[in-house]
Amino acid sequence: MDWGKRNRIARMFPGRSGNTVMLAVDHGYFMGPTSRLENPRATITPLLPYADAIALTRGVLRTSVEPSTTTPIVLRVSGGATVLKEDLSDEALTTSVRDAVRLNASAVALSVFVGAPHEHDSLVNLASLVESGEEAGMPVMAITAVGKELEKRDARYLALACRVAAELGAHLVKTYFCEGFSKVVEGCPVPLVVAGGPRLDSDRAALELAFRAISEGAKGIDMGRNVWQSDHPVPMLKALRAIVHDRATVAEAEAVLSDSKRDR
Repeated sequence: MDWGKRNRIARMFPGRSGNTVMLAVDHGYFMGPTSRLENPRATITPLLPYADAIALTRGVLRTSVEPSTTTPIVLRVSGGATVLKEDLSDEALTTSVRDAVRLNASAVALSVFVGAPHEHDSLVNLASLVESGEEAGMPVMAITAVGKELEKRDARYLALACRVAAELGAHLVKTYFCEGFSKVVEGCPVPLVVAGGPRLDSDRAALELAFRAISEGAKGIDMGRNVWQSDHPVPMLKALRAIVHDRATVAEAEAVLSDSKRDR
């Protein structure tokens, strides 16, 4: 791996922990103005200082993030389907690696839909993106998307999807947590980052998810709705950082959350 690519990855996985707390705000590319993300700039600005990287589209990056930011950018480069369609897997590459370089991204990200009607297209998209990324020194993060079929998030399925993504050259894989997650980690030769998924029923549930993911081998988390749909998004992000970087317990992270609420 050349220096530029290693440097980009190192920016996203800072400090002694070697882990990352990514903030996902790319939901609008298929969901539109999601609750509490209607005004991207208002949601993003207070959270940026506490994120190790932020995942978003070029449209939101250009309109809603100050160019002075030092937070690494994970640029969403796939799309083409919305929640109005039954099949979300019908995606294509929507942004070039050349534009990602112009935008000073630290990585590009796309969804792969293993087992879905457009599985082949999404996997070929990944291979093509990796090829372009190698030429530019740009890391590629594959996202093991499951469309609307949430029940497919079991260890056997996710292990397959993550391994296929790594075999096609993805440098990082974003996936879901599941029972038996350590088996998914064992079968994937590149770092795994765990998605938060839909908003859980409490902040504690999100902290528990992060704790279990890190304990079972994830190299980080990439949460969105469980941060910015929280009533206390900045304290929530601080609490997640305590788990991911400091190996805090859930109880210790809850204390960080409570203390940060009081400080605000």
